Amino acid sequence: MIVHCAAYHDGRRIEAPADLAGALAAARAAGPDGFVWIGLFEPTTEELDHVGKEFALHPLAVEDAVSAHQRPKVEAYQGSLFVALKTLGYHPDGHVVTVGEVMVFLGPDFVMTVRHGEDSPLSGLRAALEQDPEQLRFGPSSVLHSVCDTVVDGYMDVATALQSDLDELEADIFSPSRVGRDTAGRIYGYKRQVMSVRRATGPLLEPMLALERGARFVRPEVAPYLRDVADHVARVNDQVDGMDRLLSDILSANLAQVSVQQNNDMRKISAWAALAAVPTMIAGIYGMNFDHMPELHQVWGYPAVLVLMAVVCVVLHRVFKRHDWL
Repeated sequence: MIVHCAAYHDGRRIEAPADLAGALAAARAAGPDGFVWIGLFEPTTEELDHVGKEFALHPLAVEDAVSAHQRPKVEAYQGSLFVALKTLGYHPDGHVVTVGEVMVFLGPDFVMTVRHGEDSPLSGLRAALEQDPEQLRFGPSSVLHSVCDTVVDGYMDVATALQSDLDELEADIFSPSRVGRDTAGRIYGYKRQVMSVRRATGPLLEPMLALERGARFVRPEVAPYLRDVADHVARVNDQVDGMDRLLSDILSANLAQVSVQQNNDMRKISAWAALAAVPTMIAGIYGMNFDHMPELHQVWGYPAVLVLMAVVCVVLHRVFKRHDWL
């Protein structure tokens, strides 16, 4: 649905009808710096087709905006520029990264934002830009930069929150009380969240560099600001790569830790089995009922065998204890 539609001239909002056609006519009548900014949230095919005809948008771009689930990209058409971005949100309670999308259509006298998903960072963007006419005077290019900058700032916030959780995960996993628990599942869960961030940030660097180098309908005055956004994207990508490597290292270290713990358990089991084997062996020999065993007919024979078992077990226990097997 259409959530907002307004006309601007020289960085300031002007009086215009609330409908799309009237706002576009008012912006064009205001002069060469006039433009209309329309915002849509999860529009239907019919709504987007109507807006597409009003702005002469390319059918392929309209189809991408309706279906969503697009890879971050920049595509230039005859009458407009199409930019697709993924938005990210992070819910620390469940340690889950949620993904949304923002599409921007840019033309000489219009800019249109199409949002998909609840975690959208653009709710207060229009009000903030209207308070800064110096920035908004660059027209649709200013809106494009602000949208990209806001989305990428959201990436940085999500990456920072994830990094904080990974630091806690690292400390928790290497705690002695955590050995042997389902830590591998937790690590793979975080790797899935990091992968969600990477799918949003990784492909975005090249489109941002393309916008910074100069794209149709993007004013040269905005290029330095877009370069700054591209730098932020590169920084987030480096941070995401670092988190992915950290998770791989944590997983490898955890598997090694589990293996060491299992070896320790096996040594203890083997030591106790050896202690039990000695009296079992002696008792087994005497259980064969041989008659020619002199000590069987002596009063001291039975106590002597028990003492022998105890002495051997004590000696083995001390040996295993000295070698840290028990």
